[in-house]
Amino acid sequence: MEFDTIILGAGAAGMMCAAHAKGRVLVTDHARAPGEKIRISGGGRCNFTNMHAEPGNFLSGNPHFCKSALARYTQWDFIDLVSRHGIAWHEKTLGQLFCDGSAKQIIAMLLEEMSRAGAELWLRTELRDLRKLETGFALALDREGTRHDLTCRNLVLATGGKSIPKMGASGLAYDIARQFALPVTETRPALVPFTFTDGRFKPLAGVSLPVRATAGGASFDEALLFTHRGLSGPAMLQISSYWREGEEIAIDLTGGAPLFEALRAQRQSAGRRALTTELARHLPARLVDALAADLGLSGNLADQSDTRLTTLCDRLADWRLTPSGTEGYRTAEVTLGGIDTEALSSRTMEAKSVPGLYAIGEAVDVTGWLGGYNFQWAWSSGDAAAQALRSA
Repeated sequence: MEFDTIILGAGAAGMMCAAHAKGRVLVTDHARAPGEKIRISGGGRCNFTNMHAEPGNFLSGNPHFCKSALARYTQWDFIDLVSRHGIAWHEKTLGQLFCDGSAKQIIAMLLEEMSRAGAELWLRTELRDLRKLETGFALALDREGTRHDLTCRNLVLATGGKSIPKMGASGLAYDIARQFALPVTETRPALVPFTFTDGRFKPLAGVSLPVRATAGGASFDEALLFTHRGLSGPAMLQISSYWREGEEIAIDLTGGAPLFEALRAQRQSAGRRALTTELARHLPARLVDALAADLGLSGNLADQSDTRLTTLCDRLADWRLTPSGTEGYRTAEVTLGGIDTEALSSRTMEAKSVPGLYAIGEAVDVTGWLGGYNFQWAWSSGDAAAQALRSA
């Protein structure tokens, strides 16, 4: 069987590419259903893009690489597509856009666009062999126990990264890249919770509060969530992409609030009350109790001098911790690193040394922040490859 283009991976990037490519296009995936990561994202409502998406929201060995694709297919283009399909959406916070209904609406939209473009979809299909031909590629696929030998002029790697292996995630794209001598950067779990092996935060599990979290030179003002195993919540997931093993993370538990001034005012009006009681007006009571011994929180508020209050507030604003590690790929939302962008054209996503081979989405060394940015990279990079395929 001959195809113009075969796309490996029926995720966000792969389906987007298939919806806009031309000719005879086949999309394959080992899963039972397409768009499984879309389905579970955003609590089942899919945080499909971010109104503030721009190149600065992405990590890569080459921070300029993503600029071309993001500029040519923007968040506004995808929002327009969603609206044209009658999918109601809303902004939740910080520019994050979600479906009012279900993430399945986004999957259905992409499938409809693929069908309109004439693309075929093969599920429960495994790649058994791949060879480069003089004018394309030869693939051996196992589709539900039946072998199919196919050829194509163009091959698109859209199989994603290693995050959430229980859904079938693997390093297939990296393996294929190496097969064709394309470099792959170091990969690691990103947007992932931190763990502490000493179990110190078990008593605080379920407590959350707004913080400023810092690691690797990056800071985020979002929520922190204590878990039985460590620290999670948007703030922690964000800085996990910048953190490296053995490094400290810094957490401003005051969230930037003028805590010193507030405590001084309370000292005038409620000085006879316990310091912990008054501090619990600003921080979760369970957290205050947990920090009491470490920070020396004792006595009444009236007993605290300005110097002691200043020291207390400074420590709360610069709480230093060294995580044991992270939850790893098991719960990581994305994979940091991937196919080296130096090997790809930023305009077409085609491999510079292997004509007809393209890489898009999470398989590439471009990783977005939490909040719809990684989906936007999928839409933008998928469209960039599709436009190149249309003109090929």
